[in-house]
Amino acid sequence: MPAAELPHALRDRERFLAALGVRRPAVFLDYDGVLTPIVERPEDARMSEPMRQTVRELAERCPVCVVSGRDRAVVQELMGLDDLVVAGSHGFDIWHPERGTLAHDAASGYEDLITGVTERLCVGVGQLEGVQVEPKRASVAVHYRRAAAVARERVGKLVERLLAERPDELKLTPGKMVYELQPKLDWHKGAAVRYLLDVLELTGEDVVPLYLGDDVTDEDAFRALRGVVIGVYVGRAEELDRETAADFAVDDVDQVRQLLDTLGR
Repeated sequence: MPAAELPHALRDRERFLAALGVRRPAVFLDYDGVLTPIVERPEDARMSEPMRQTVRELAERCPVCVVSGRDRAVVQELMGLDDLVVAGSHGFDIWHPERGTLAHDAASGYEDLITGVTERLCVGVGQLEGVQVEPKRASVAVHYRRAAAVARERVGKLVERLLAERPDELKLTPGKMVYELQPKLDWHKGAAVRYLLDVLELTGEDVVPLYLGDDVTDEDAFRALRGVVIGVYVGRAEELDRETAADFAVDDVDQVRQLLDTLGR
């Protein structure tokens, strides 16, 4: 459904609250574009103090997990919070503040593959102006938001070549001005959230999971968990015609904070 046609979680507040019912929320949040605006330099995407306070207060009332395509340690450093469950690298690397790393079937076996791909990207396009290669535990991303058209073309061609060389091992996850190469496994944000619902014992009828996301990769969660979670697409003001499997929408990061404040009451 186009994002413009989704009910708005704040303006259609009664409809949103009716979907929640009297159940206890469990909140899953993407990071970039949800808890902090998209910025030119990924390393500058630090959570604001008002958002940090909102998330901290919400976590005192209900389970809160961050599910990001970023490297898990990077997300934790940018958030400035160390007491939340964080699933980094699209859920390949999951950490619990009391249990430490949570092992799952997709958590290992791809290290040499990703290391080799990262080296190829660094050598091939890593020195181009405006291009940033971001190594992660279970993937490697190439950001080209600040790159010129010629550099973007070179990045695209190298990514295509790498995929063609390892069609059974690599997959491409496109995002907002970024290519991300991952192991070709049936694991994504939706699978990670489903795993967390089980591990954290959040599958009872008294729990209503919510997932807030803005990017293409968040559609994996919206689709895979349709009917299980309430999906909230973030960014309707920017992409009215964006097709999404979410149930509700909000316009931007400021409205995310308003929505989380509502859930925390």
